[in-house]
This record gives sequence, C-alpha cells and structure tokens, in this order.
Amino acid sequence: MPEYKKSVSGKRPQKKPNKAINTVRLIIFWMVVIIIGMAAITAFNPDAGVKREERTLTEVLALAKDDKLEKIEVKGDELKVTTKDGTDLPKIISSRKDGAGTLQEQGFEEVINEGKVAVEIVENIDTMGMILDIALIVVPILIVIGFLAYMMRQAQNMNNQSMGFGKAKARLYGNEKKRVTFEDVAGNEAAKQDLSEIVDFLKNPKKYEKLGAKIPRGVLLAGDPGTGKTLMARAVAGEAGVPFFSISGSEFAEMFVGVGASRVRDLFGKAKKNAPSIIFIDEIDAVAHKRDARGGAGREDEQTLNQILVEMDGFDNDTGVIVMAATNRVDMLDKALLRPGRFDRHVNVTLPERKDRVEILKVHFKNKPIADDVNIDALAAKTAGSSGADLANIANEAAITAARSNHSEITNADITEAFERVSIGPERKSKVMNDQERRITAYHEAGHAIVGHVLPDSDPVHKVTIIPRGHAGGVTWFIPPEDRSYKSIYELKDVLARAMGGRVAERMILGKDGITTGASSDLQHVAELAREMVSQEGMGAKLRDQVFNSDEVNFFGDRAKTYSEKTSELIDAEIEALNKEAVARAESVLKANRKYLDELATVLLEKESLEEKEVAEILKGTTLPDAAKLHD
Repeated sequence: MPEYKKSVSGKRPQKKPNKAINTVRLIIFWMVVIIIGMAAITAFNPDAGVKREERTLTEVLALAKDDKLEKIEVKGDELKVTTKDGTDLPKIISSRKDGAGTLQEQGFEEVINEGKVAVEIVENIDTMGMILDIALIVVPILIVIGFLAYMMRQAQNMNNQSMGFGKAKARLYGNEKKRVTFEDVAGNEAAKQDLSEIVDFLKNPKKYEKLGAKIPRGVLLAGDPGTGKTLMARAVAGEAGVPFFSISGSEFAEMFVGVGASRVRDLFGKAKKNAPSIIFIDEIDAVAHKRDARGGAGREDEQTLNQILVEMDGFDNDTGVIVMAATNRVDMLDKALLRPGRFDRHVNVTLPERKDRVEILKVHFKNKPIADDVNIDALAAKTAGSSGADLANIANEAAITAARSNHSEITNADITEAFERVSIGPERKSKVMNDQERRITAYHEAGHAIVGHVLPDSDPVHKVTIIPRGHAGGVTWFIPPEDRSYKSIYELKDVLARAMGGRVAERMILGKDGITTGASSDLQHVAELAREMVSQEGMGAKLRDQVFNSDEVNFFGDRAKTYSEKTSELIDAEIEALNKEAVARAESVLKANRKYLDELATVLLEKESLEEKEVAEILKGTTLPDAAKLHD
C-alpha cells in the first residue's frame, strides 16, 4: 500500500482547477486569437487604407487617342494606366466588373486595334478578401458550436455526478511497489498471529478446504484510538497480495435516502469481481451503530446497515471476499453485525506493553540521528499507557525540538521535552505570574508531591514544576514503575488523596476558606474517578460488588437510569464518602510533614522544576501518619 502523504510546511495545498472555468477561458482565448488574426490580415493588406481615386473612362480614352498612353492593365474592375512618360495614373475603377468588356464598349477597340495602347488582362484573385469573407462566416459558427459543446459537457457532468451518488468511493490497493507488512508493525504479536491466519488462508486456501475449514467472513479490529488498527489492516493487504478496497464508514452516508445501501452494493460488487479480495471499513461504527425503537425501514443509516448485513451473510456465501473493519467503540455496534457468520473473528489491538513500546520507538527513531547516550528503554518505561500514535508523535516532536535548538542529533533533553510536550502540553514561559500566584502554585504542587510520595500505594513522583504547561499552572507528575493491568482499591484511593493534596496545601497556607480555582481540574478528576469506582468497579463501602450502568436508551433517545432513586442517593453518598476520606488522608499527611511542605515549596520557587531524584532527596525524612493508613 502507498505511504501516507507527508505535509510540507510553508506550502498551501493547490486547489484543483474548475473544468467549467477552464473551458470558458479556452473559448475566450481562441476568440481573441481569431479576432487578432483577422485584424492583422486587414492591417497587412497592401490595399488597406488606400484611398481610391475614380477617373472616368472618357478621360482615359482621350489620353489614348492622343497617343499618350503606354499600357493599360486590367485587374478585375480596376485599371492601371501607364503613360509614355513613365508615370502611372491613380487606379481607375471601371463601371463594370469585366474590365476588358468595358473598354470595348467604351470605344477603346479602335485605339487598341491601331496599336496606340497595349491592353493586358491580369487575373486577380483577392486572397485576403476571400479569407476575410470566409472568416466572417466561419468564426460565428465555431463560436456557437463551442458554446453548445460546452453546455452539453456541463449537462453530461451533472448527469454523471447524479449517477455517481450510488458508487462507492473505495480506494483500491494491490500492486504497490512499497507495501506495509507485519515486519513494519511493532508489538501486538497476538493480533498479528490472528491476522496471519487470514493471510495464510488467502495464500493457501486448499490447505484449509481439505479439512473442511471455511474462510472467516469478517474480522473486527477493536482497540483504543492510535493503537494501530488501520496500520494492521494495511499490513494484511501487503502480506496477502490480493486486491484491497479501503473505505471509511462515513463515506457511505449521504443526504439522499438509499445512497448508502447503493454504495454498499457497488463496493461488494467490485470486490466480488476481484475475488479473492479484502474490504476494509474504517470507523465502521459510523454506519453500524445499534438499532433502536426510534428507527424504521426508511432511515438512511439503517438501510445502509441492513445492506451490509445482507452482503456479509446472505444467500451467496461463496464470494471469496473478507471484510475487515476497525472501531474503538465496539459497544456501539449492532449485535447482528457481531455474530458468527459476519464478523467471525474479533481481534483486540491493545495498547503496547513496555517491550512493545521499545520496539515501536526503535522503528520511529530508526531514520533519525540520535545521541549515543539516548536511552530508549527509559523512555519506554515512562510512556506506560501511550499508544503507537503517541510514541510516533514523541519521536517527531523530539526531532522538531532538536532542530529548533540547532542540534546536529537528538539528545536526551530533546526527548524529555518532547515527552512532556505531548503528554501535558508545551511550556507557557510567556505567562507571567505575580509572587503570590507563584507561591500558591509552589505549595499546591508540593502538596501533590508529598502526599503521593508518602502514601504506600501511590506511584512515585517523576517531576514537579511550577512552570505553566498546557492549561495547567504547574504539574506534578506520577509515573508507575511498571505496566499494570489492574489497580487495587488502595491504589485508587491513594490517587484520590494525592489529587486532593494540592487543595489541602492551599488551605493550610491561606486559611480555612483561603482556596483558589487552581484545583478545579483536580476536583473534576476526583469526582470522575470516585463515581467510576462506585458505579463501574463495585468499590463502594455499602454498594460493594455492584455496578450500575446508565447506557440504556429509551424510546425518545434519552439516557435512562437502570436503578432506583434510592440507589442513586446511595451512589452519591458513597462518592461523597470517598471524597471526604481523600481530603482527610491528605490533611493528615501534610500536617505530619509540614516542614517538608515548606522546604519543597521554597526549592520550587527557586528552581521552578525538580526531577525525581531531587524530590526524593528533599522528602527523605517524611513519615506516614496512622490516620492516612488503609491497611497494615
């Protein structure tokens, strides 16, 4: 498959020229050329602009009888008279077109016979005049014909566009020189194993047919955004070497009812003609979401979904077409689409683990000059939870940072800056804070750091800074030492407590009611995490081991609660209890370690940013009070 097009900074994309405008311009151009040509012919005509002087034949005859004329040349209706003294009379227009006949009729016969004057008949063809006459006739005809042809072409284009509504806009890949293969996809070995079987079936169908195995009709790639679902599909196309039709789910949608279903039929028709082949539908949830009571046979999205269902598992089963689809919202897909016989195989494309992140980073740094001391393993360790797209962005930002700093190669400092820029946002060094704001920010971030450092189940502090980044006035960064698939209730409660550490620290230095808006994002995070713990993870004190979903949609399309008002009150009470517990634990930790809070805030005001080792050195003597303990 072809690589994605790279954007070039400083150049605006060129707009495609309008065919209708170009046609009009072409007609006008040729009209101007013809008019200029006619004007040039007229200008260069030797007789153009010459004032003709009429002389009567009687005067010429008198001169001839007096033997004063040498020769008379007859050119059509014009006479050129030459006297014996060598002078030419002005051109004479005869009364008739036939010059010779006119001379005989006017009495020149006797003079001619006596030899007093020689008469020469010159055949004169007025080429320029003929061209002008023809041009005056032909040019208007050509203009009319050109205009009619232009109108017919416009009508044809409009007809083609109307007829093209039902055509699928899929892009066909298959014979590209540079293909993406599984070797280009780092990590996700389990997903690659599932997909390699599909590739092997396409290459060696007889091996499976002998055992009675049937090729899967559909493969659904599910995973978080940026995990490489589309890249995995491109790798399947590159490995299989069969025609590969790629289309987005939104490209089926149109304002006209029935167009989506028509495009589905057209797409599958093309794929069947090129069988064995693969159809890849990216973001399939755009056209295959759950049907509900609000729907009906006339809805465009449902017609499109119904046509996909029929094409994937209708009466014609031996089509040789495999459908691949990608989505990050499996919960939104209609259950009829997920059953065996349609999407037989579900492949989870997960976030990369640490060893996978190392391989992905190596791929993205492969063609970039990096310093010898750059530690890819350390970067992979602190990017837990990052997707492949995030890692690619970090590598690109590191190169940009190095170029901005005029470095000949990418350094550890460039990578650190890129990591923080992608994860949190760029430093806002232009933002000016007064001394009071800097002091509040320093205590706020020191509160987060001390609570997180002291609590036993919290992740270690990675960095603390009071330099504004993104939308935050300061940042305290906690990074887990290793990848974890699960989190305990103790770990989550420590997250709640350290998140409230900033607000509690503000209250300790500003007084009971001395709080600021700097903790708004912390409070929002606490509220969301506490609600998830109670309603989704069954971690409430009274509602332990119970979950409460509110994803049901009623007839009117509104989200409906699946539990009673009494249960809703209990959930709110559980969330409030978690919040109060987090505040109490943060207060106990900060009161027990008040001198470290002041010391850390003072150093932050001086240095503005502290790394993990510096924070650990300052907080070496901190203690965990009994009131903050959850377990022995």
